Formats: sequence, C-alpha cells, structure tokens
Amino acid sequence: MQDLTRQLLSDTDRERITRAIHAAETLTSGEIVCLVAPSSHRYPIADVLGGAACAGPLAVALTVWVGGRLWLGAYDMWLFMGFFALLFFIFHALVARTPVLKRWFIASRDAEAEVEEAAVKAFFQNGLYRTRDATGILIYISVLERKVWILADRGIHTKVADGQWDALVKRIVKGIHDGQAAAAICEAVARVGDLLRDHFPRKPDDTDELANLMVDG
Repeated sequence: MQDLTRQLLSDTDRERITRAIHAAETLTSGEIVCLVAPSSHRYPIADVLGGAACAGPLAVALTVWVGGRLWLGAYDMWLFMGFFALLFFIFHALVARTPVLKRWFIASRDAEAEVEEAAVKAFFQNGLYRTRDATGILIYISVLERKVWILADRGIHTKVADGQWDALVKRIVKGIHDGQAAAAICEAVARVGDLLRDHFPRKPDDTDELANLMVDG
C-alpha cells in the first residue's frame, strides 16, 4: 500500500507542503505536522468480503455452464465448491492488492474508527504532546480511506474549538477526491497558521521542534 502515498504526492508536492508548513510556523509558536499514511489498517475482513462477493456469482455461472456439459447432476455442488475455492483465492489476493477494489468492501464506520485510532496513536508516537507550549497540531491523512483527522494539543484546545477544524478536513478530503491533494493541504496549513497566529504568536526563541512533513512510504 506504500505506493498510495507516491500516487497522492510527488516529490515536488512534498517539498511544496514542507515549505507551506514552514511559512505557517513563521507566524505562530504552534508546531504543525502533516503525516500521510497509505492506510490506517489492513482491513482483512474487506479482503474476505471482496473475495467472496466476486467469487460467488462467477462460481455459480461456471458451475451451470460446465455442469450442463458434463452432466454431473448431484455432483454439481462439488464442482461449485471447487470453482468457488479457486476464485475466492484469486479475488481475495486481488482485492488485498487493489485499493480501488478494497475501498468498496470497507464499512464507513470501520474506516472512521480506524483512522481516528491511527491518528491518535501517531500524535503520541511522534511526540506532538511534548512541545514546549503544548501547541502541537497533527494533520493526519490516510490515503486508502481518503479520510483526514486534525488533532491539536491541550494548549490549542483552550483557544481553538474543535469545530473550526471541520472545514479544513473537508477541504483536504475534497482535494484528494479532485486530484488536487497538495494544493488542498497547503491551503489548510496556511489556514491553521492564521488560526493560531493570534492566540499563539511566534516567540523570539522559537525553534522548529518537530518534522514538518512525514510520509509513510
């Protein structure tokens, strides 16, 4: 799934986002991190569902076609089971390796929960809770699910309501769907800088405490 991040953002796009974050951080003491992950979970159930959904109808069709020519009668069930097992193996592997197919078999509520959990985990694993003024903010993008979470540390929570991030999340998601991910991310980053500027102005001794952009893959 690592290729998903390469499909989403080219090297030029990554440089562009890094510059946008640097520019936003010149306005504020907030530490902005953008993390792009190919997916937030393997979703093995989606592979099973996809394999079964594709294999079932084809196995029935092949059983009718082949069974009708071989006059197997009661043995058609064994023929069906053989076709189904073979086709399930093929389509299970295909769904597991093809993101556009895999998405069809991932329940929206499951994707939402997995992306949220992965974002929270990334927030702590990458030290966004350890900034000097508790002003770390994570823009977490999970490419397979095409979902985005924005998490802010406790210092920001006291000044900026969670609802203010919703429009930024929607903008990034739309950009991903429209094939304009880099532009949407840069726009969101600039807006984050504007939101934080008044509440958390840059200090003379500010240092860049965290990596600006992290791409898994």
